[in-house]
Amino acid sequence: MSCVKEQLKGEVKKPVVDLKDPLRSLNISGKDIGNMIYTDLLPWSKNGAEETKMFLDQVMNILYEFMHKSNDRSSKILDFHHPDQLMEVLDLSIPDQPQNLDQILVDCKDTLKYQVKTAHPRFFNQLSNGCDTISLAGEFLTSVANANMFTYEIAPVFILLEHVTLKKMRDIIGYENGDSILCPGGTISNMYALLAARYKMFPKIKSEGIRAIPEQLVLFTSEHSHYSIMSAANVTGIGIDNCIEVPCDNAGHMLPEELERLVKEALKCGKKPFFVNATAGTTVFGAFDPLNAIADICEKYGLWMHVDAAWGGGLLLSKKYKNLRFKGVERADSVTWNPHKLMGVLLQCSTVHFKENGLLYQCNRLGADYLFQQDKHYDISYDTGDKVIQCGRHNDIFKLWLAWRAKGTEGYGKQMDRFMELTEYMIKKLNAQPDKFWIIVPKPECTNVCFWYIPERLRKMPHSQEKERLLGQITPILKGKMMNSGTLMIGYQPQGKLPNFFRNIISNQAVREEDIDFLVDELDRLGKDL
Repeated sequence: MSCVKEQLKGEVKKPVVDLKDPLRSLNISGKDIGNMIYTDLLPWSKNGAEETKMFLDQVMNILYEFMHKSNDRSSKILDFHHPDQLMEVLDLSIPDQPQNLDQILVDCKDTLKYQVKTAHPRFFNQLSNGCDTISLAGEFLTSVANANMFTYEIAPVFILLEHVTLKKMRDIIGYENGDSILCPGGTISNMYALLAARYKMFPKIKSEGIRAIPEQLVLFTSEHSHYSIMSAANVTGIGIDNCIEVPCDNAGHMLPEELERLVKEALKCGKKPFFVNATAGTTVFGAFDPLNAIADICEKYGLWMHVDAAWGGGLLLSKKYKNLRFKGVERADSVTWNPHKLMGVLLQCSTVHFKENGLLYQCNRLGADYLFQQDKHYDISYDTGDKVIQCGRHNDIFKLWLAWRAKGTEGYGKQMDRFMELTEYMIKKLNAQPDKFWIIVPKPECTNVCFWYIPERLRKMPHSQEKERLLGQITPILKGKMMNSGTLMIGYQPQGKLPNFFRNIISNQAVREEDIDFLVDELDRLGKDL
């Protein structure tokens, strides 16, 4: 290894860097760590413990600096460049020869320099944002352990943490028994529910395929639901034409009478209704479907009821909002709940929960005994590999468990209540300036605040479809000005017949009233002349 190391080092050119920057160069026992390469570190060098520690210390300093800036309200959220500009600013090439550690540290720092600070208290763009420090510590430990989550043999503590934490979540939902799994995102969680529902009704599909189903399957979801339900219909071979969208009211709630009408219509056409997706926190409006009314219809027609609470699931931890938003959730056959959204756990962390125990295993098990041996000396019921459609599975549990330990369920409940309090504060701020803001959903059920900003030239124009059309044209222009200034980020989108409007999300624990005040003033500063 030493010969290889010397040969490689001879071919490396030292980058031009500012050696006054302590993050870029450090001398260890007379050696310049910046001039070293990867073979000077563990595991390549058996004597590289000190060098490894000092290198990682510098990496951590870069991360601390980024975290500090992310929580500094005087710093920008982003330094925006168009793709071609960013390609010119950064050297993203993959070299033939190894770069020295000085350059690697520069690469780390430059990458974060142009990264959007999603933990910034004035980043309201996405459902997932913020940076929970305890969850971050869990992510660090997870990466160092680098353990696959398919067997107890390889990840004993993590498997037990998953077992305990997911049971806690099922208890909160209201399931007495059941089963759960962590998935790579809410889209996959929803697909697991669809797979289980289809297998439950037609178990021969596992061995015989689509031909085991004599009728055309159809599923139902609201027109405001996440596109992942349509995606699941596509991936599972059911077909997007057989994913029937149910009309909603103006606030985004599925209309139960419309659901029943469409179920009856499908039956008359000789199709087989089997699955209904109810949404607890729609992506745009944050609406919660009437779960009890939907459960009544599902029971009447023998349909699987799934609740997509990927976004709104965090409110299950609030005593107040669980009672207001989730009446009937325990009647569902399955529930998706993403802790990486309202709970603030770092991406990714998505769960899906089933009322019936053993169904995941029966639906997905393929019995690969070269991986999942049945004669191990421990209780193999703790092995999770045969419950999932993937093989390798990332450890998403430790950062969730650690954050929950730190806050307790009570702390998480307070976090949810605080988010809703800030949402009410924002509504009051916008209502106080009706000439500048038009609120689309006056009483949001989650932290989604949907609105148009009205520039000066349109403030005397009566509200109409034509005015909405003009506001829809202005919205993306104002978003561009936000990003160019780097001071604020709010997402926008159309919804049904409504043209582009802003959707503000509060799911960052750093947000305070002063940030909402800034948001209102900054929108007016950037947009009044449009």
